[in-house]
Amino acid sequence: MAGLAGAQTSDQGFRLGAVHASDSGMASADLNMVNDRGTPTRRRPIRRLDAVAQNRIAAGEVIERPASAVKELVENALDAGAGRIAVTLADGGKRLIRVEDDGAGIPAAELALSLERHATSKIDGDDLVNIATLGFRGEALPSIAAVSRLYIVSRPGEAAAEIGAVAGTIEPARPAARAPGTTVEVRDLFCATPARLKFLKTARAETQAVVEVLRRLALSAPGVGFRLTDLGEDPATGTPRVLLDCPPERGETEAARLARASRLMGADLEADGVAIAAEREAFRLSGIAGLPGLARGSAVHQYLFVNGRPVRDRLLLGAVKAGYGDFLIRGRHPVFALWLDCPPAMVDVNVHPAKAEVRFREAATVRALVVGTLRRALGAAGHEGGSTLSATALAQMTPIEGPAAGASNGDAAERARNLGAGALRWMGAARRPATGGEWRPPAPTATEPLPGLAETATPFALPAGAEAAHAESEEVALNHPLGTARGQLHETYILAETAEGLVIVDQHAAHERLVLERLKRERAEQGIKRQALLIPEIVDVGAEAEGVLAAAEDLAALGLVIEGFGPGTLCVREVPVLLGHACPAALLRDVADELATAGTTEGLEARLDAVLSRMACHGSVRAGRRLSLAEMNALLREMEATPGAQWCNHGRPTSVRLGKADIERLFARR
Repeated sequence: MAGLAGAQTSDQGFRLGAVHASDSGMASADLNMVNDRGTPTRRRPIRRLDAVAQNRIAAGEVIERPASAVKELVENALDAGAGRIAVTLADGGKRLIRVEDDGAGIPAAELALSLERHATSKIDGDDLVNIATLGFRGEALPSIAAVSRLYIVSRPGEAAAEIGAVAGTIEPARPAARAPGTTVEVRDLFCATPARLKFLKTARAETQAVVEVLRRLALSAPGVGFRLTDLGEDPATGTPRVLLDCPPERGETEAARLARASRLMGADLEADGVAIAAEREAFRLSGIAGLPGLARGSAVHQYLFVNGRPVRDRLLLGAVKAGYGDFLIRGRHPVFALWLDCPPAMVDVNVHPAKAEVRFREAATVRALVVGTLRRALGAAGHEGGSTLSATALAQMTPIEGPAAGASNGDAAERARNLGAGALRWMGAARRPATGGEWRPPAPTATEPLPGLAETATPFALPAGAEAAHAESEEVALNHPLGTARGQLHETYILAETAEGLVIVDQHAAHERLVLERLKRERAEQGIKRQALLIPEIVDVGAEAEGVLAAAEDLAALGLVIEGFGPGTLCVREVPVLLGHACPAALLRDVADELATAGTTEGLEARLDAVLSRMACHGSVRAGRRLSLAEMNALLREMEATPGAQWCNHGRPTSVRLGKADIERLFARR
């Protein structure tokens, strides 16, 4: 040990001695050092890097791939007031990027200055808070010039000029010919840093990244026309292929934004989306949000803009996720395009090298605006805009051919009878006797009422006089968004007729949402009412017991009162009144599972909503419960009065509709 200590002391003394020797003026290059890995090295003197090296380092931060260069150049064109921007690529941008615009050009005397770091016309350096442009860091052009062959041709007024830079070496400016505007041409990107080329993806992948960047910028500036052309791998011989072509949108700002979103994101968003428009203090939110049925498996169709700047901000994305809440199936991602506008001083746009993130002075206000607006808009979406049967589903509902379909005669009447028989089997297959034979209607049976229906076990309790739900005239009943109930299929689905066709409602999914919304209202208004169990329920939940006990206070606020009852065991003393005859043991186990799944990463409100969702499942009408027509209609009316009842607690649709025209097509009437 003494020898080891001596070695450490000796090594420590060597290091200290080396420092003192350096301080006393000895040549640092002659001093051997040992790094943390035990490898001998030499100390290098501190020196200032030359401008070319500085620009290449900056390029590594700002220009990651061809799409990054396109973003910077197009943002410059937008800041210059361009009305039309054309982008041309070759080999995914690795061999050629050309950006042409009709904006304000650069005077010949300033062309060389534009290629120097931290040189910009967008700010004067005194005010770094009120930023009204897309870029101002002054690093894009010199960074690109440091790693490529860059050429700029610009005409601000009567005369045009051109300048070039090869791997950071700037050439003198010279006269040129061009219409008013600017053309920036980038050739052989990363030719000065060939190691970077090895990390780029295929030309196809890089081109797709450019398309996505340009789509975001086109959404940010709907009044500007955009065109993207791909020349293939060789710019000299490649055949031009237009990948994106967006003419300028006309009209007011918000109308133009919605038109551009519909053009770039598909007609589905326009048909199955809700317009967003809300204000809170100095912030205004607008745009369009897709209904939960449009959710995708990835988050690629999500667009956020702050003062016209495309961003991928964690605060805003988290607020959008909270706004959709339990309207979405887990693992699915909403589709939206949202614009947030505010005074420039309220947001810091210079917290990220690529300006992809921002920081708000009043983050809580912004989050509340986004969450509240989305919840209200999605909840208020009418049942008329609910899920419809897709073309694929309709194709599966073709008539079943009858025995006479293969007969030699082609009598039209016979085919019609076969068509009708096929449709009859489709609707009545579940009731056909296993031994075959003709279909006959089932014998009438008494309808067993729902337990506790007159109290609060279900939210659609019948009014006095159980048949009051049928008091409406036929015309009024059919004009309800969900129509009037005609029957029940497999004791799971309610069949309702509307003036426009047929609606099929999943009774369990719909009732589950109604129970959840009622629990939420009770919690917000006066707290969830609870009832004590006559005999407390002892439940073994295993390892999750500690986590459930830690949340006991929050659960009590939700109407579920529990106590510890030994290792891994809990005692349920009170349950929410609204859950009626729910099994306390099953309820507690589901709550324990939900708390274990959510962990501590979710916010308190999100965790409580998730627990409420699990609890609501236990208080809802189950599949297999036969309902009377009065109960079905009461459920339909409650759905129409409840925001968000178009989707169950897990994001699945509670109803689908089949238009009258679709039904007629099924029976060859169209």
